[in-house]
Amino acid sequence: MEVCNGSDRALWKVGRRPLTTNPTVDGASGRGVNAILRKAVKAVALGVCVGFAALPTARADEPTPPVKSGISDEAATAVSQMGKTLLARDLSITARTISVYLDQFGQPLHIFHTMKIAVRRPDRIAVEFIGDDGRHDLFYDGKTASVFFPDSKKYIAIPASGAIPSALDEVTNKLDLDFPLGVLFTDSPDKVLMGDAMAAWQVGTAIVDGVECRHLLFSQKSGIDVELWVEKNDAATPRRLIVTYPLLRGQPRFIAEFTSWKTEPPLPDAQFVFQPPADVKKVEPTPDVASGTEGSK
Repeated sequence: MEVCNGSDRALWKVGRRPLTTNPTVDGASGRGVNAILRKAVKAVALGVCVGFAALPTARADEPTPPVKSGISDEAATAVSQMGKTLLARDLSITARTISVYLDQFGQPLHIFHTMKIAVRRPDRIAVEFIGDDGRHDLFYDGKTASVFFPDSKKYIAIPASGAIPSALDEVTNKLDLDFPLGVLFTDSPDKVLMGDAMAAWQVGTAIVDGVECRHLLFSQKSGIDVELWVEKNDAATPRRLIVTYPLLRGQPRFIAEFTSWKTEPPLPDAQFVFQPPADVKKVEPTPDVASGTEGSK
């Protein structure tokens, strides 16, 4: 079931093709563990478009519970404040994420990642991904998008231009690789979230890493639920995010916690430019290379 239209942009993604830079062989089956995870993620299709949806037809047996209607002033104000904070010219952030879904045997899997993200608007981004399915680094310097696989000593580079969302689209379309949390770096992250909201309200408050936060809940028209914790102040900096797919088998979830938010000092150009080490090889962006599985069969 494709619920996104042609103008929608992929956001909050877990990844249509998790990366594998150092495959591990499962002795029982003779298959790479990461290849199994890759197949499972693709089957569940935890790719998310504007409105947080691009979902398969499988549905949970449980009926969808009724939701509160309308958008509260508290939620609308907090999200608007968050949007202004995210439009800072320079941003650096650490995100720790967990993707939770059922594999092809119906067993729950939890895939962990840590992302160190640096952004300089409108057209610079660098991300270090470290996770259960390998490591890779993404660089975009306004002209070229590069993905580096340190373990296999390979990298891919493609022409790209425009603002950050446009470059991330190029990476998605040409390399079949997704960047989770891309919605944070659109021109209007608050409008992306609220544009699909059927209902939004403040559940309460909670302490996240010692900071008092508003706990917000959004019921989206696209059939998913979004929980967001933002600081209870004028900045409304996001601290925690949970996206739940109640209509899918096993109700998969994407969880992210954010730390180390910085908007100063200005980030240098060099941080976004990939300089290949002398011992690495440039490869063409074929699907096998993009997934890090070339030569692992």
